[in-house]
Amino acid sequence: MANLRRRSSSLFPGLLLLFVGLLLLLHNYRGLGIVNVLGHWWPLILIFWGATKLYERMAATRSGDQDAAAITGGEVFLVLGLLILLGIVVAVDYGRENIPGHFREWGNSFDFDLEVAPKSVPADARVTIRNGRGNISVRPSDEAVIRISGKKNAKAWNENDAQHVADGVGVEIVRNGDGYEIRPTGVSTGDSRISLDLDVAVPKKASLTIRNEKGDITVADMAKPVNVTNGVGDVEIRGTAGDVSIDTRKSDVKVSDTNGNIKISGHGGDVNVSGATGGLTIDGEFYGAIRADKVAKGVRFISQRTDLTLSQLAGHMEAGPGNLVIFDAPGNLSVRTQDDITLENAGGKVKVDNRRGNVDIRFSTPPKADIEINNASAGITLSLPESSSFEIIGDCHSGDIDSEFQADSLKLTSGTGSGDSHLEGKYGSGRGPKIILKTSYGSIAIRKTS
Repeated sequence: MANLRRRSSSLFPGLLLLFVGLLLLLHNYRGLGIVNVLGHWWPLILIFWGATKLYERMAATRSGDQDAAAITGGEVFLVLGLLILLGIVVAVDYGRENIPGHFREWGNSFDFDLEVAPKSVPADARVTIRNGRGNISVRPSDEAVIRISGKKNAKAWNENDAQHVADGVGVEIVRNGDGYEIRPTGVSTGDSRISLDLDVAVPKKASLTIRNEKGDITVADMAKPVNVTNGVGDVEIRGTAGDVSIDTRKSDVKVSDTNGNIKISGHGGDVNVSGATGGLTIDGEFYGAIRADKVAKGVRFISQRTDLTLSQLAGHMEAGPGNLVIFDAPGNLSVRTQDDITLENAGGKVKVDNRRGNVDIRFSTPPKADIEINNASAGITLSLPESSSFEIIGDCHSGDIDSEFQADSLKLTSGTGSGDSHLEGKYGSGRGPKIILKTSYGSIAIRKTS
């Protein structure tokens, strides 16, 4: 009985329950992808299990009980049971995302014309479009009228059954408070047998809101703000004169030639933004490439691993898995991330806090503002024109500093036996910016721009 009590006091079951409970809590409240976590980090379960058993074995040896740290059948069943639980959670998420009503989607697809009576509205009306499934295309009109055309797409085993499904479905334009709403009729929530492709013309000066569950959305040449919420499907907005707001669950997003601010939030794939006279804010987890070109009032990008602020972007920015590239940012730049960073021709202050990624910063003209780069477990490369003037402090823990800039006022020292390096002093005849470079377990290279 004494041995049984010692075995039941193993630390591993409690640690495993804490880990799985925390994982499920983050999944419920923060949208954490369990598949991604387990796909990369599942060996940690074995590591924790083995480390716990080693500790218990040492403790048992000291107490004289060699069997107290044995792996029990209960622990094995606990691991298998929790893995099954996590598998059920993943399967439920997958089913919600990819196969709602899947079995009813079997059959052939048949298209039927959609006819909606036009409706006169004020030229500056607030228009809301709600749809469940289907593509939505919105274009401006010089008339103070809402016009809708499109297709009803019904799935069934034969055309007669599809016609029966489609006949009970339509679209109406109704007044809702001080605005107007376009919405489907005769479609129950979650019915995947029917989708509505809408081609909508609204007054050019109308403010527009779109709510869609599944389908592509295209909006062009509107003069007032555009607000889009989409579940699954691509979103493209171009040529607008007002602010643009997009919230998505699983979409590629493209926005071009806008005269207002742009905000993109949620989750999705690729993001492409170009030609914006306002600012760009991206807040969420986008796992494809994020590209931005010529954003007059800068970029704000916030995700779990990156916090980036650009006060102006005259050139190009691209952020993808494991890398961040920025060309021609004339304003101030601040970034905290864990990626390889390439920065060329920043015009303002530069502040970089990075981990486990190389930082490469290049200037084609002498920098005029302060530069501060903090890195860990990776190197720093800074390239400057030979005509630059600057004051520098460089610290490298367990790494070397290699500088092509030489002057009596620049002092490079190495710590005896520690592998640390330190560079400090001034270079050039004029008054230049202050440069601070710090890294650990990586090298620092200061090059002359060729």
